[in-house]
Amino acid sequence: MTVNSIPSGSYGVWQQCQVESVIDEVVEQVTRVGYAVVDGGYSLSELKDISDEFNRIRKRYISMYGEQLLRDINEYHTIRSPLTHNGGVDVFIGLALNENLLLVLRRLISGKFVLNQQNGVINPPLETYNQGAWHRDLPYQHFVSTKPLAINALFCVDDFTFENGATFVLPASHLSEPFPSLSYIQRNAIQVEAKAGSFIVLDCMLFHSGGFNKTNYERRAVNHLYNIPFFKQQISIPNNINDNTLSQEAKEILGYDYMEASSVGQYFAMRKNKYY
Repeated sequence: MTVNSIPSGSYGVWQQCQVESVIDEVVEQVTRVGYAVVDGGYSLSELKDISDEFNRIRKRYISMYGEQLLRDINEYHTIRSPLTHNGGVDVFIGLALNENLLLVLRRLISGKFVLNQQNGVINPPLETYNQGAWHRDLPYQHFVSTKPLAINALFCVDDFTFENGATFVLPASHLSEPFPSLSYIQRNAIQVEAKAGSFIVLDCMLFHSGGFNKTNYERRAVNHLYNIPFFKQQISIPNNINDNTLSQEAKEILGYDYMEASSVGQYFAMRKNKYY
């Protein structure tokens, strides 16, 4: 055994988790420490298409809502619900339905889950931004659960590096109710580096924060939040996309089966569709 190598032996152990695949490893890590990195399986040409579409959607988004308004409401570095914007539907729905990611979600969230929100996030160079503060992705909540209620999947459009503000996490903070002390944060926070095309997967109750981008270039990402169907979507996805080409499974994940009924009659119709 070399100096400082991690021991592999044990004694007094009756139970041990067994892993047989990369998905098993990811699930174990998210369960225990609250985060892991998942390869999205994209080629270089596919990543370029995603990057180009991100930039096109952003330009159109700023033109539509106005730079001044977005800056006034602290939204300039965010693109809300890009999968509902014309021109980016196929690319961004594809991100939300990435099969590698879904394999992980099906293991982490018990039963059904839906996409609550999808947002483009830009970490600007040499300035602060609205994600650069500690938070949970179910904000203002101080509780823990035995199973994840929601999972956050941050897709890296660009490489996440220490220099460009890669996400900070507080390992295992999804297992404790209160936000830890500043001294604890300084001792235990770590940055998660990830290559473009990866998803940084977090238990939604894990405290995390964007870092400060010390480079001269933006660092872009697309954040996804998936949850059990008892939470309403941030912005209604079914009301804002064309469902003609979607599979039944895709519709379910995008929330079509869990839309809020506008009347008792509509509620009955929705119930009937589940039984016939």
